[in-house]
Amino acid sequence: MVNGTSATQAMTSTETVPSGRLMRRGAALVGAMVRLQPRPFLLAVLGAVLYGISVVASSIALGKVVDHVVSPRFEGGRVATEAMALAAVALVTIGVVKASATVLRRWMAIVAKVRFDASLREKVVRRVQALSFEDHQRHRTGELLANASADPEAAAEMPSQLTHVFGVVVLFAVAGVWCFATDPLLAAIGLLILPAFAGVNALYQRQVELPATLAQTRLGEVSAVAHESFDGALVVKALGRDAAERARFQGVAERLRDAKVEVHTRNATYDVLVETIPALAIIGLVVAGAWRVDSGAITTGTLVGFINLFALLTFPLRTFGYAFGEVPRSVAGYERVRGVLDQTPPKPSNGAARLPAGPLDLDVSGLGFSYAAGPAILTGVEFHVPAGATMAVVGSTGSGKSTLVLLLARLLRPRPGTIRLGGLDTAELEPGALAGACATVFQEPFLFAATLEENILLGHRIPAAEMAAEMAEALRLAGIDQFVAALPAGPATVVGERGVSLSGGQRQRIALARALIRRPRLLLLDDATSAVDPTTEARILRGLAAERPDTTKVVVATRPATLALADTVLYLENGRVAGMGGHRELLARAPGYERLVRAYELDRTGS
Repeated sequence: MVNGTSATQAMTSTETVPSGRLMRRGAALVGAMVRLQPRPFLLAVLGAVLYGISVVASSIALGKVVDHVVSPRFEGGRVATEAMALAAVALVTIGVVKASATVLRRWMAIVAKVRFDASLREKVVRRVQALSFEDHQRHRTGELLANASADPEAAAEMPSQLTHVFGVVVLFAVAGVWCFATDPLLAAIGLLILPAFAGVNALYQRQVELPATLAQTRLGEVSAVAHESFDGALVVKALGRDAAERARFQGVAERLRDAKVEVHTRNATYDVLVETIPALAIIGLVVAGAWRVDSGAITTGTLVGFINLFALLTFPLRTFGYAFGEVPRSVAGYERVRGVLDQTPPKPSNGAARLPAGPLDLDVSGLGFSYAAGPAILTGVEFHVPAGATMAVVGSTGSGKSTLVLLLARLLRPRPGTIRLGGLDTAELEPGALAGACATVFQEPFLFAATLEENILLGHRIPAAEMAAEMAEALRLAGIDQFVAALPAGPATVVGERGVSLSGGQRQRIALARALIRRPRLLLLDDATSAVDPTTEARILRGLAAERPDTTKVVVATRPATLALADTVLYLENGRVAGMGGHRELLARAPGYERLVRAYELDRTGS
């Protein structure tokens, strides 16, 4: 349950970072965008530069038009046709350049933004997929969803707006040169907006950094709680916890609302100041400019050019402010993305060993495992399963059965111990070799919101001529063929998200068919038929033994009928091997095993 702890931690960590580092982190973010999307970013900058130059050129041209076209008309009543034509051509040309530059800047800025956003999303998804199963267990799914959606979007916002900032810088540089060359006094009055804006911006950055970071963190919390509530809808409704879940979501949503209100309150104050500063500068220019015109120091056209230029500076300056206003949120989003990207995935196998052809035996020696800072789950596990044999794994809850299956599939790395398949250490196999030879079916199967056929194939390629036969065999061995044949669309039937339209036993058997269609040489079943009735389960296991005799099978099971079908039974107790042998042999010499089997029989009969 979210209780605001992560948000508090984010606040603490942000408070310990000097405010001056925010701009450096923003610069690192911009550098990341330039490296990922250099062409659209640089084209957007080019458009912004051309826009800045054209803005100054339009003000200069307007001043000239006033001096050579408008003023002569008032003074002498006539204006030369050539002057009017030249003025029209100049204004239209500058207008076309400015419009083209605006389109180029906005278009390329959007392209850079969406591509950068997409690049970050892809990188996050690739990294999450590359992380180990242990890393997945440490992160909430909702947080990862926010890392792959909201955070990249926030990260891409400021760098895309920064393209216009370069144009504003050029605009101020060109405007400053022209202003000081034309009238230093008016230039000094007008350019007072720069230190005023810099001071306001510095104050704003200090005030908004923490709320923006907190808002981005709480957005991840809302995503996590929403995902848990939707994913656990069955449990919530079955236990009548709708009101409690609504209250839980309301709590995190209100904390997100409060953080966003705080950010937007400070944004609103900043926006007012950003708009006020140029307006005050224009008032000062009008007062001082009127005096300069009256004294003959400048012409009316020059004053008009000054006022027009600083009026046009209002919008670029606001954009400049908006870009820097997005720095805290964008940096917060990017650093959350970096938090995922900076995680080190397990080193890919650099082995070159290839599994031998034919059936594979399984040999485990000195196997142990414990999660970080946790107690040992498995210790000193050793066993051998001959090629094509079936070994059942039995143990009480928490004895390490599922962990053993994850280790055999190498979803977890042994610490310590060795797992040999076909005489070869699985750690030394070439990439993809183990996945190609091994298939795992879990007690809680995952089905995608797709057709049954797509769920079973899951990207597995089968020649078109063999497709129907392979699918039919997999469904028959999994004991689900009659059910699928009775569906209106057969294997093309779409199942709901996670197979919600199917029963637990049906989902398990579809997952089993998904494993069998790959014709694995090592089949790992982690209580994969627990939701199936004992008769069907026995029929499935007998079919596997008869029709897939070359497949080595490790089955986590509890039912006595299933255990009796196994060639060997491995009995785990507190993470250690407490007995290994035939079902009847263990009943006779392993008291704990005998108690487990008897307890299941009593529970099944209701005695």
